[in-house]
Amino acid sequence: MSEFLLELYSEEIPPQLQISAREELKQTIKKSFEQEQVKYSALFDYSSPTRLIICVEGLAERIKIDSKEIKGPKVGVIEDILNSFIRAHNVSKKDVFEKEIDKGKFYFIKTKPKEILTKDLLTKIVLNAIASISWKKSMKWSDNDLLWGRPLRSILAIYNKKLLTFTYGHLKSTDTVIIEQNLVNKFKKIKNFNEYKNLLKNNKIIFDQEERKKRILNKFRSVCGSRNFKENFNTKLLEEVVNIVENPNVLLGEFNKDYLKIPQEIIISTLETHQRYFPLFDNRENLTNYFFIVANKADDKNFIKKGNKRVVEARLSDAKFFWEKDKSKNLIKQIVKLKKIVFYDKIGTLYDKTQRLRKLGALLSDELNINKEKVQIAASISKSDLCSDLVGEYPELQGVMGKHFALAQGFEEDVANSISEHYLPIGVNSPVPKKMISYSISIVDKIDSLSGFFLINEKPTSSKDPFALRRAAISLLRIIIENNLTIKLRDILSYSIKLYEEQGVKIKNSNAEKEILDFLKERMRNILRENKIQNDIVEASISSHTGDNYLDLFKKSVLMNKYIDKDIGRDAIKSYKRALNIIENIDKGITGRPDAVLFRKDEEKALFEKINEIRKALTVKEDKKNYKNLLIQLADTKPFTDSFFDNVKVNDENNDIKNNRLELLKMQCNTFNNFINFSKLEGL
Repeated sequence: MSEFLLELYSEEIPPQLQISAREELKQTIKKSFEQEQVKYSALFDYSSPTRLIICVEGLAERIKIDSKEIKGPKVGVIEDILNSFIRAHNVSKKDVFEKEIDKGKFYFIKTKPKEILTKDLLTKIVLNAIASISWKKSMKWSDNDLLWGRPLRSILAIYNKKLLTFTYGHLKSTDTVIIEQNLVNKFKKIKNFNEYKNLLKNNKIIFDQEERKKRILNKFRSVCGSRNFKENFNTKLLEEVVNIVENPNVLLGEFNKDYLKIPQEIIISTLETHQRYFPLFDNRENLTNYFFIVANKADDKNFIKKGNKRVVEARLSDAKFFWEKDKSKNLIKQIVKLKKIVFYDKIGTLYDKTQRLRKLGALLSDELNINKEKVQIAASISKSDLCSDLVGEYPELQGVMGKHFALAQGFEEDVANSISEHYLPIGVNSPVPKKMISYSISIVDKIDSLSGFFLINEKPTSSKDPFALRRAAISLLRIIIENNLTIKLRDILSYSIKLYEEQGVKIKNSNAEKEILDFLKERMRNILRENKIQNDIVEASISSHTGDNYLDLFKKSVLMNKYIDKDIGRDAIKSYKRALNIIENIDKGITGRPDAVLFRKDEEKALFEKINEIRKALTVKEDKKNYKNLLIQLADTKPFTDSFFDNVKVNDENNDIKNNRLELLKMQCNTFNNFINFSKLEGL
């Protein structure tokens, strides 16, 4: 059994590029091994800022390739096509045989089993793997034509203790490791992974990302335990830091306590976003003036710690200055300054947007019975903090600083909170706003953005979504669902479009309203699947949804998913199926409007009354609907349907009576489909 070691040594690769490149490299090699029938016992992937590493253990030196049948052209094709197939596979005509399969009779050949050396395949596999890494940004360097994420300096490739020779671009593979220390390069030849590991260890390079992470966390926990800090670390930042150091050394930094008087979000952002440090909290979750630094080397003389203290305090000093200056600027008076900030050149300014939000918010507050004055005030000042110097310096704190400015100026807490919370949710796992003013502003903000970009025909495509409209749509639906809101989105959309027209925006898409509703419906499909709703129920729910009440759609889907395999669900489906079996192949003239005068049997009357009972229940206001009771009522039609079919002859000799009975069954199916489209459910 043999070992293979690959190292791609380059200039420093940013964390996210590094992580994705490492994963791509591993997956491509694994897939190639599988395709080429290469046997191995284990494959390990590692990375550091300058190194991407693959180590494969237990490689068989020879690969046994089984014989297999290769399908050729259909029997009866012209001779030239058959001959082309024979030449392509380097066989003779006598090797070709005919075989009958589902699609007819075809020519086949059967390859012979063979053995090849693993070494002979590795070069091809490695070159393909290196070339397959998809960098978000690539670069060229010097006079070379090679494109890569960062300048690639060396490719180490060792198989079975020997150099695996190949060329990639201008680089020839090598068995020499480069160690860079204090701007001096050392070169060391190695024969296997063990020598490689020891060499890096002796030079204080930890190439295993999991080991680096473990070392950092152990030090974090040790210090937290001794100083009574809470173990609450930003996991995303930790992942980033792990991948920007090769020899992590955790230092405890501090800054002047006076800076704790400014909003803690400023301090946290300074430390995390701008410096990649970890703020520390006490056991009561209060921010302290201490923080962790993860350095790439030891700090025996405290130079790193002192230097970072100076940097942090300098940034906090600037932030404190901006905070003191900006918090007294009246947010109402700042609104007019939004005229100078363009939201999007074809849509207008942020001032234009806040004016639309104010009017949309008024409409929504009426529908949701929320304090209209508060909503309008919140909408008006929702973007005012974007005029501040502080947000200019800390753009990631938009909304957050607006909240603090509003509180400092005496605005009510729910209005102040809405400035921050109306941006929520900001990701898949981000919470939605839960307070009335906050979710009202968030809803109209997202509707306004959807309307604007669809109106100017700058919609998402299958590959591009530059304005994050998919995220906006999903966020909008999540807010509605998670806050249990019944909203007539069509009315708000219509008004939103009208407001753009009133502002003189050049409309390029006259079908915007319909397209937005369809767009939302598609995003709803994703939400249902993420909630583990089975596919046929998803399609049944989506296809039946013609309105704009997405809470209604969601509740029906969840309920049907819960009960489809229980008696309630099964009875409802059986009742529907019996009716559908009769009418699915009849003339389209059947509409579902039976005439009670033509009923001749009690069973007809009983089924008709039962369906009307359900229809009445379906038409009550959404906020008063009991969805479980509705499904129970659908299930309760089964004995009525069974009795109808047991005692009533649908195909009566009298054509009027016959058609009327078909109308009754059509009415039943239509009623069921108003709940969800039962015809889309599997098993029907």
